[in-house]
Amino acid sequence: MLRSMYAGISGMKGFQTKLDVIGNNIANVNTSGFKKGRVTFQDMMSQTTAGAQGPIEGTRGGVNPSQVGLGSQLGTIDNIHTQGFRQTTNSPLDFALEGDGMFVVQNGDQTFYTRAGNFYLDSEGAIVNPQGYYLQGMDGNISIPDTAQSFSVQSNGIVSYIDEEGDPQEAGQIAIASFSNAAGLEKSGSNLFLNSENAGYNGIVAPETEGTASIVSGSLEMSNVDLSEEFTEMITAQRGFQANTRIITTSDEILQELVNLKR
Repeated sequence: MLRSMYAGISGMKGFQTKLDVIGNNIANVNTSGFKKGRVTFQDMMSQTTAGAQGPIEGTRGGVNPSQVGLGSQLGTIDNIHTQGFRQTTNSPLDFALEGDGMFVVQNGDQTFYTRAGNFYLDSEGAIVNPQGYYLQGMDGNISIPDTAQSFSVQSNGIVSYIDEEGDPQEAGQIAIASFSNAAGLEKSGSNLFLNSENAGYNGIVAPETEGTASIVSGSLEMSNVDLSEEFTEMITAQRGFQANTRIITTSDEILQELVNLKR
């Protein structure tokens, strides 16, 4: 009887975590560059009440093991790095990545990676993200002079501008970080990711080379959260949570009946 109660508790804890992840997904439905999370479960160990037996020739056949499961546990919380839809903003410093790869931003000695392409110019003309971290080019920070009449970004990441004399110049080329397993990146907040041992970091490459993304200027990649999918998962998780509470209350009622036998 106690096994069923503990199994119900394990199920409640798992579905609570699933609801936490779903809530975070829904909260970030309009967050640029956000990658949704997904929860998977796995069963806990099983108690073997009778072991398996092989067949005895001429006497009997084999017998399968008898086992009682002891509940469920959290399997993984995955980051799903599918492409988000592209929203046109017409801002020249809004960049969307079409394909694989991440923007690289630098804060002192610390390097972060992001799919959020909303960048700005600081007072010195450097391209920075909302936290003031420098967008990295193939040769370091990218800056546009104050005297530039206009600037543009090509799909291959080359940042060009027209100088005060009307001549075209290049400020640099935006760098793209390549990963074999982007799901292995660690979320750091503020739409940023950190490298990890399981991300499969392949180094810095130029856009549109070695299978990396192209850059779409004047657009932002939005969240890859699908509200209809999240609401469906939320209902499933809610019903799963309720079903596990019913396991506990039913087990409690049966235990109460056993206690009442003494009267």
